[in-house]
Amino acid sequence: MELPEISDFRELFLSDIPLLDVRAPVEFAAGAFPHTENLPLLEDKERHLIGIRYKENGQEAAIELGRQLIDGQPKAERTAAWKDFVARHPEGALYCFRGGMRSKISQEWIHEATGVAYPRIKGGYKALRNFLLNEIEVSCQEIEPIILGGRTGAGKTIVLRKLANSIDLEGLAWHRGSAFGRHATPQPTQIDFENRLAIELIRHRASSHAKLILEDESKAVGSRHLPPILYERMSASPLVMLDVSLEERIHNSIQEYVIEALREYQNIYGEENGFQKWAEYATESLKKISRRLGGVRYKEMNDKLQHAIQILKRTGAADAHADWISQLLTDYYDPMYDYQIARKSNRIIFSGDMKQVEEYLR
Repeated sequence: MELPEISDFRELFLSDIPLLDVRAPVEFAAGAFPHTENLPLLEDKERHLIGIRYKENGQEAAIELGRQLIDGQPKAERTAAWKDFVARHPEGALYCFRGGMRSKISQEWIHEATGVAYPRIKGGYKALRNFLLNEIEVSCQEIEPIILGGRTGAGKTIVLRKLANSIDLEGLAWHRGSAFGRHATPQPTQIDFENRLAIELIRHRASSHAKLILEDESKAVGSRHLPPILYERMSASPLVMLDVSLEERIHNSIQEYVIEALREYQNIYGEENGFQKWAEYATESLKKISRRLGGVRYKEMNDKLQHAIQILKRTGAADAHADWISQLLTDYYDPMYDYQIARKSNRIIFSGDMKQVEEYLR
């Protein structure tokens, strides 16, 4: 019986089809796709041993070693895990690296165990990855971006999240795009970031929206880099400027970098340990820019930060953070912003407060 293959990759991603990745964990960790679960045919050590056997003795010897390693209990356990996945996601599909032997074996074992002809991805992970990379190139030629700019703390992400025709690059990269932008959990790999971005671009092109709203970003968001073709397109696109008061920016910054960030750490590490880890994150983030601040300003701001941390710990009140955040915005971020915006002034097509900008972009 010829088991089915899937080659319509666009529909696969538009429909959020659940994917069963049967590659080894080390391959999965390097890069995968959203809505994907890793239930490998071969564990890392098994794959390594089979690879050595293949190089030394050829394909048949490698296949025989594979049978020896996973026959019996390992096969039963892995088939049971796949059976559970198929039951939970009957509309899904599976893949290995190139759509070859590993996915065919997995597909056959699933069929033997369940009677379900579960489809495999034609060409596997490599074909999906190449498709998404090509979609980034195509998308960047077809999209019509409008770039949302504004000073640090202005609330650009707040506006983006209210718009259906936007892509939150910082959300995809899992970084707030500043010296204090790190989250409690790591950023995705560069490959995962590019894959997520490509899928969002496919979604935008499939929608009825003419314009795509993106936040004004540098070439990198944290340690993840925008595809050069996208950055070039963004750098030549019209700018809409979000202009809000310093008080609003301080409020937004406290909400994002203190209240929400602290909640994130405490949700992961518990109340007491989470508070300590958040305090270390805030302290380390300020220290990273100490050379740019200069010794005197850094000490002054760090003293204010530590004082605010103690008040927050003792009373739960975050207002004391306004002091050092105000100085950070005006002394550190605003001079850099003024320099950058002077170079982009010819691209500005609109400027307004949050309500005005939101209405304009709609």
